[in-house]
Amino acid sequence: MPLVMPVFGTRPEAIKMAPVIAAVARSPQLQAHVTVTGQHREMLDQVNDLFGVTPDDDLDVLIERQTLVDVTTRTLDRLTPLLRRVRPDAVLVQGDTTTSTAAALAAFYEKVPVVHIEAGLRTDDVYSPFPEEMNRRLTTRLASLHLAPTPWARNNLLAEGVSPDAVCVTGNTVIDALLWAVDRRTPFSDPQLKDLDDDPRPLVLVTSHRRESWGRPMVGVARALHRLAEAERDVVFVLPAHRNPVVREVLLPPLRDLPNVVVTEPLPYGEFAHLMARAHVVLTDSGGVQEEAPSLGVPVLVMRENTERPEAVDAGTVRLVGTDEQTVVSEVTRLLHDADAHAAMAAAVNPYGDGRAAGRCVAAVEEMLGVGHRLPDFEP
Repeated sequence: MPLVMPVFGTRPEAIKMAPVIAAVARSPQLQAHVTVTGQHREMLDQVNDLFGVTPDDDLDVLIERQTLVDVTTRTLDRLTPLLRRVRPDAVLVQGDTTTSTAAALAAFYEKVPVVHIEAGLRTDDVYSPFPEEMNRRLTTRLASLHLAPTPWARNNLLAEGVSPDAVCVTGNTVIDALLWAVDRRTPFSDPQLKDLDDDPRPLVLVTSHRRESWGRPMVGVARALHRLAEAERDVVFVLPAHRNPVVREVLLPPLRDLPNVVVTEPLPYGEFAHLMARAHVVLTDSGGVQEEAPSLGVPVLVMRENTERPEAVDAGTVRLVGTDEQTVVSEVTRLLHDADAHAAMAAAVNPYGDGRAAGRCVAAVEEMLGVGHRLPDFEP
């Protein structure tokens, strides 16, 4: 029976890989050897616990204030002997993290076919998002099978010369994970959030951590949040703060002592999905949240100049606002006070998936390994 090795290391990868691991476990044609790099640690473990994923191997590459070079070299160094010992028939990587690219490179060096889940996303700016845009491009060049989440992503791959036979449109597995998590309605463990479901105030959910936003752009975001919280006293702002000290040192000081701002530690995924479903507006620079919140009918303002996920922008449920202080203030204020503008963006449009992406992914892998046939492509 063919053996596949899912390799992942961050919270977003874990969320999107979990439905695939579950689908492999249900397949009578495949077996899995689950490997984590530990690029993230606590956040990664939380997601694995939520979805019941028990890694077979943990490379434990995390070190304090690690650099991209640290993650890349430690992953290559520790994954290579594991590949030689386990000898998988394929390595599965997800998305655009340093883990995914380093794992794909290690597999390529060992002549193990690489399956790229969430392939084909592009911004056409190699430094935005950084390093994700270059990571995903490099992984494309290393992969044998490309599992594109949408027709737009497939077209990007075809335009770059990838063979149509090597591309399958699956939908995004994050929707599989999200629908499962929201249905569980995981209660909030942070005492600051325990009464949110009974709080009548609108809620603005904020996440910010992108490397390209570090420095002056994030200062603008922090100032905008301060102004919004002072002006909108009848709105609650919730910020699950990324653990990176570079982020916290900029974002948190301007928000201290504001009674309607709730700063928490990063939330377990089940609780974050619950919080997202409760939100009136999401303000983010995250990639995955751009896919998730529109599935819940929540308008998303993206604090970036471009996005590799334009489908929801085209549909009108996501708007790019950048990091300019005044623009962020104006756009959030508009959605808080203009009911028609909010309703137009909240129209539940789901261009990213139908909750069955993982099954399409596994069927495509089975076909590549000669033990099955792929399913029809996902069509939004």
